[in-house]
Order: sequence, then C-alpha cells, then structure tokens
Amino acid sequence: MQHKYALSEQGAKDMIKAIGACTLANFAQMMPVGLLYFLTCDLFNRELPKSHIMIYVIGTIVCLLAVAGTEYLQYNATFFSTYVESGVRRRSLAEKLRKIPLSFFGKKDLADLTNTIMADCAMIETASSHWLPELVGAFIATTLVVISLFFYEPRMALAAVWVLPVSFIIVFTSRNVMHKVNRRGNRYRVACLDGIQEALETVRDLKAYNAQDTYLEGLNKKIKAVEEHNIFSEFLNAAFVCNAQMILKFGIGTVAIVGSTLLIKGDINIVTFFMFLLVVSRMYEPLQIALQNFSALIATDTQCERMDEILTHDEQIGVEKLSNNGYDIEFQNVKFAYDDGETVLSDVSFVAKQGEVTALIGPSGGGKTTVSRLAARFWDIGSGRITVGGMDVSKIDPETLLSMYSIVFQDVTLFNNTVLENIRIGRKDATDEEVKKAARLAHCEEFIEKLPDGYNTLIGENGSELSGGERQRISIARAFLKDAPIILMDEATASLDVDNESVIQEAISKLIKDKTVLIIAHRMRTVDGADKIVVLKNGKVAEFGSPVKLKEENGIYSHMISMQMQSDNWKLA
Repeated sequence: MQHKYALSEQGAKDMIKAIGACTLANFAQMMPVGLLYFLTCDLFNRELPKSHIMIYVIGTIVCLLAVAGTEYLQYNATFFSTYVESGVRRRSLAEKLRKIPLSFFGKKDLADLTNTIMADCAMIETASSHWLPELVGAFIATTLVVISLFFYEPRMALAAVWVLPVSFIIVFTSRNVMHKVNRRGNRYRVACLDGIQEALETVRDLKAYNAQDTYLEGLNKKIKAVEEHNIFSEFLNAAFVCNAQMILKFGIGTVAIVGSTLLIKGDINIVTFFMFLLVVSRMYEPLQIALQNFSALIATDTQCERMDEILTHDEQIGVEKLSNNGYDIEFQNVKFAYDDGETVLSDVSFVAKQGEVTALIGPSGGGKTTVSRLAARFWDIGSGRITVGGMDVSKIDPETLLSMYSIVFQDVTLFNNTVLENIRIGRKDATDEEVKKAARLAHCEEFIEKLPDGYNTLIGENGSELSGGERQRISIARAFLKDAPIILMDEATASLDVDNESVIQEAISKLIKDKTVLIIAHRMRTVDGADKIVVLKNGKVAEFGSPVKLKEENGIYSHMISMQMQSDNWKLA
C-alpha cells in the first residue's frame, strides 16, 4: 500500500490509524442496533422495568457520544493527515524529478508531468482521505459482525452474507475494462491540456496568421472527446457498481425469506428475526458506499502507475566529493544516442583545456548542443568517457558536478520575480552588491535603470516584460555571478545586436581567465577569437584545431566563413 499510493513511512502509519478510526466509526454506528434489540425484547415481553429505562437513556447518550467521538476521530485521522501527506507526496515527486536523467523529460511533455503532480496527486489524496480508509474500515467491521452472526444463527447469517462476495466480485471484474478506459481517458485529458497550453503560448502566431478559428475547432474536438469519454466512463462504471448494489439488496430479501421459514418452523423467535433484519439493513448501508469506494480505488490504478513511473525511474547518482585536478574537459571516443535509438554522437574525441576558449561549430543537427549537455552530465553517454580534470563525470553526483559549471542556455528561462532575484539564481547567497556587479559585467544596467523600480522591478512570467536581448543578458549575468571554473554558452550572444555582442565578448574575455570555456555559435564572428575550434558534422569531429589552422585546411570551417560572408553581404532587392 505504501508503494502503490506513494506514501511516506509516516503516511503509511497515518493510513493505518485512519483505517482503525473508520472501523471504530462503523462499530459505533452498529451500537444503536444492539440497544434497539434489548428494547424490543422488553417490549415483546410486555414489560419495561423502570431500571431498564435509565439503562436505555444512558445507552442512548453513550451511543450518541460514541458516534460523535468516532466521527470526529475519523475526520482527523483521514482528512488532516491526508492533506499533510499530499504535500509530502508532491515534494517527493519534485525531489525525484531533480534526480532523474533529462532523457526522461524527452519522453514527457509539460502538460503530462503537470497533470501527474497536480491532478493525479489530487486523485490519490481523495483516495487516501475518502475511499481507502472507509473501504477497509467497512470490510473489517462487517467481517467481525458477520463472524458474530454465524455464532448466533449460522443459517440466517448465511442468508445475509452470500451477496457480499458476489457484489464485490462484480465490481472487481470491471478492473481490466476500467483500466483500458481510464488509460484512454488520460490520453484524452493530456491531449486537451496540451492543446490549451499550446493555444495560450502561440496566441500571437495564431492571430498573426488568422488561424484562431481553425485551431480552436481542433481544440474543441479535444475538449469534446474528454467530455464524451467521461460520460461513457461514468456509465460503464455505474453499470458494474449499480448491479453490485442491487445484488447486495437481495440480501435483505433472502434474510426475510429464510427468517420467515425458520420462524414458521419454530427454529427462531420473532426477536431474533427482527434483530437480523435490523442488523443486515444497517450492515448493507456502509457496504453500498464501500462498493463505490472499491470501484473508485480501481480507477486510481492508472494514476498510481503514472506516479510509480516517476518514483521508480532510475536516478543519476554518484559521489558528492570532487576529485578533479584542474578543469580540462576531455571527450574520449564518446558515443551517444537518445531513447529512440538514433545515434547522435559517434566516436567523439577532443580536449577543451582550462584557460582556453573552445568553440563548437558545425551544421545544424551535428551534435553541438548535445556535446555541451554531455559535458555537464545532463545525459549519460552510451560508451566512451568524459572527464573534467581527469575525473569521470559519470561517477559524480549531477548537482555536485554542476557546481563547477556556469551555463547560458539558448532558450533563457526567467521567473516572475524581480530582476535582482532573477540574477541571484546564479548564486543564492550572493549579496545585492555582488548581483549588481554581475549585472554590470553583463551590461544589464543600461536597461535596468530604465525600468520603473530598477532592480526591484517584476519582469513577468518568463521575463515577458523584457526584450529578447535583455533576457539573454540577465542569463549571462547569472553566469558571471556564479563565477564557476567551467563556462558553457549555447548561442549565448544570439539575441544581441552587433554592438552589444562586442561588449559582451569583451566582458567574457575578462571573465574566462584560467577557466574552461565551451561556446556554441553559428556566427563565425563569435568564435573567430577562440583558441580551439571543434567542427562537428553528423555526430563526428570533422575538424579540430585553432582558427588559423582550420582556415589553412580549407575545409568545413573555411567554407562556413565563406558562406557567412555571403550572408553578411545579402540585402533586399
């Protein structure tokens, strides 16, 4: 149960307490039946002793207190503990996602993962607070009552309980069918969420090309598919549950028939007959709900499987102590392929030395970005070896390894916070003055001073209030602030104009002293001052050396310079 519902150790203990509380609540609901039985006996004997009246009054008060007390205990044991555990579960998922290789995220989209962390967790939260404790509690309480009935009058007990296994078997048989239906429903929901998210992210382009109607028509089909599937799923589920509940009600009929037969024969008295009718009518009530809970728990199997896929996924692990000697990055016969099996890198070997700038260039799809990501162990390689200062990166904990890297991504991610805090992402313990110094190095101050509140200006979701170049410079400022010994730049200056690019390159030149620098760029002007150039084509190192040497070889690098010059001379006709 702890594994299936992603419970912590404390959550599993709280679940047991919740089941115990639900069992007690069910027993408390049965107490008035016992009191009513003794009252009926007195009434059939045509006498009600005064001493018994006080007992019945006290018994009634005790029953009311027992019901109220156990309901309060059940509420606290189920709802309060479940809400705490729900937070623990979401944090556990988030912590797990931190340690999972990025290859996992290549198979999942944002809507799918968000749906797992939010909607699936909410479903499991409901299961933990409503369905599971009440189902198990009702089962335990009913089992104990049934055992006592068999000791009292086995024939009447058999007439009462034969419907229980039949009803639960009917609901259980829905499992395979409902699994398929729920998986299909989840696909519809994820597709719908994807469509809504995509519509919000691309609304500008949709309007620009007058494609809103066409896109919304497709989105409406996805929403309609979710709606129709939910209706179908509810009807299918109701077909099993309602039939099971109907079978359950037959138990009252069989008790009445068997009881009447035994009463006529004189095998039981009228009080026993009356008591069994009372007991079974009260016993079936929580079981009616239990059947619904059982069906609902079967429906959560899909959510449990989706969470289990995350929680059981292999982690990137390693030692947390660095043992490098310097910061040279060396690729030794590295081979790498994504999950689809397509080889991206084959037998890649080169050295990016400390104190030098190594530029990665080549045609699109050649493997430049992949090389930079592998250097920081965003993925694990298939074969070969990658080392930093002689230290195998595959043996180092990813978060420990990344402490040595400052990375500027091609797609900048900013947070809906102030400029100051967005830059401070580079180093959380940095002072305001250190943050501002990094901003000056990245030439951010010229646009920050124009903002309404300067460094304290909120920049919107993903920096929506800033231009592309401004967002890029904040990303570069983070790298300056972190001041790590290794710098990875993926198209770092792609969003800057020529003047700003020159200024940034001048600042980078001051920053990279005695550091290992890998720069990815398509513009030859960006990498012309590099110490070494690695030309990647079709996942292999086609050329390697200094810019002067590669120009003399008149190969791919020389051709790219020629094509760049032609591009620079292009103008509108």
